[in-house]
Amino acid sequence: QVQLVESGGGSVQAGGALRLSCAASGPIYAYKYMGWFRQAPGKGREGVAAIAVGGGSTYYADSVQGRSTISRSAAKNTVTLQMNSLKPEDTAMYYCAAATGWVAGFPLRPDEYNYWGLGTQVTVSS
Repeated sequence: QVQLVESGGGSVQAGGALRLSCAASGPIYAYKYMGWFRQAPGKGREGVAAIAVGGGSTYYADSVQGRSTISRSAAKNTVTLQMNSLKPEDTAMYYCAAATGWVAGFPLRPDEYNYWGLGTQVTVSS
């Protein structure tokens, strides 16, 4: 059974940084992409960043481009999202997800992902 477990969320002030980590229950090379998504209260789930597990290509939403870095470690079966210069609008539940299929275009649509973690809360205060 696939399990994705997120950690690293918390409460920070605007301008601060957080490092989110996602631990997979098995080898991450079983997936084509791994990504981070977020959902704020009353809003839909949106893609934040994704990485092609094999080649390492990275993809970012405009809202976090330049402030975030996604990386993966095959040795540790983890995917990490470093978020800097956090803003109050970054406040949301953050989810890790894994996709087993190839994606045409930008792999940041939630419906392209098969497996999901339970999420970790990020709260940024002004």
